[in-house]
Amino acid sequence: MSPELLWYIPNTVEPGHRGDDTRAGWGSLNFSTDLARTAEDHGWGGALIGTGWGRPDTFTVATALAARTTTFQPLVAIRPGYWQPAHFASAAATLDQLSQGRLLVNVVSGLDNLGAYGDLQVDPARRYDRTKEFLQLVRRLWSEENVTFRGEFFGVEDSTVSPRPYGAENGRHPRLYFGGASAAAERVSAAEADVQLFWGEPLDGVAERIDRLTALSESLDRVHAPLEFGLRITTLIRDTTEEAWRDAEAKVAKMADGADQQFDRNRRRAVGQQRLLDLTERGEVLDSCLYTAPGRFGGGGAGTTWLVGSADDVAAALRKYGKLGITHFVLSDTPYKQEVIRVGDQLLGKLREPSVAGSSTGR
Repeated sequence: MSPELLWYIPNTVEPGHRGDDTRAGWGSLNFSTDLARTAEDHGWGGALIGTGWGRPDTFTVATALAARTTTFQPLVAIRPGYWQPAHFASAAATLDQLSQGRLLVNVVSGLDNLGAYGDLQVDPARRYDRTKEFLQLVRRLWSEENVTFRGEFFGVEDSTVSPRPYGAENGRHPRLYFGGASAAAERVSAAEADVQLFWGEPLDGVAERIDRLTALSESLDRVHAPLEFGLRITTLIRDTTEEAWRDAEAKVAKMADGADQQFDRNRRRAVGQQRLLDLTERGEVLDSCLYTAPGRFGGGGAGTTWLVGSADDVAAALRKYGKLGITHFVLSDTPYKQEVIRVGDQLLGKLREPSVAGSSTGR
């Protein structure tokens, strides 16, 4: 199976996201369209579009980008609570039809500024229970007519979504990605997600989680197609291994000086984020080229750990994740425009080769 290879569009009005020194255009349609078209032109299947209160509405941006591209797949990050299930199911099915099946969905349950958009009805400790119900209802609305459902968190009566998702007559719907490392999150993923996304843990940690989620899917009598797995990580690539490590260390030194020290407290409380931060105790470089130092100086989420090296180094590292069962890769580095070209041109072809030995010299 050819891997799915996606980039990342930050979707923020403020410049400087993850150290990107581009000053103009943030939050504009032209800025995001340029990134989407560039990704399309340099081999990417699409891009994850970032979300969070105080940023442009992700679904609106994705709709505009789908209209301005041809093959680009927007992986739209959405939150239960910000969306009601029927409202989302209808909006997503419409965009999926208009784009002829290009919509991907990343369901996010992590803490956000819930009160700012009126999400005051659920105990944050039960947000994964709500997410599971949200996913169950959305799946029904995409595949059934006259749905009546009365759950603990949501309900609809005699609800039919029109239009249906593209290819719904053949059982197709937008692929549902999900993240989270807590036990509650993994139960949701094992039962209802299509793809479980991991952040950049070492190979042994990812292998352990794949084994656990596979067994959990079986114990929960999963009714959907087998759960697939994806990796969301920063990839810092240069022409040589030595140049890549020199630039990586320089970027981390800049972070240490305070250029990128803001770090969301909600992320620090997240189980998955804490797993990444704890990696620094195991060493600065793990496996062949997994760099843990960024997490010590404010790197969060996919910016906590980086794969660093030449294109051959990073391709070899990613292929090892592939051998564990990872088939979806969401990569990024900054500046976003410069790196979507560099990583696309230098790395993607290597990842699509069936079985090519790559060097993994590390450091």
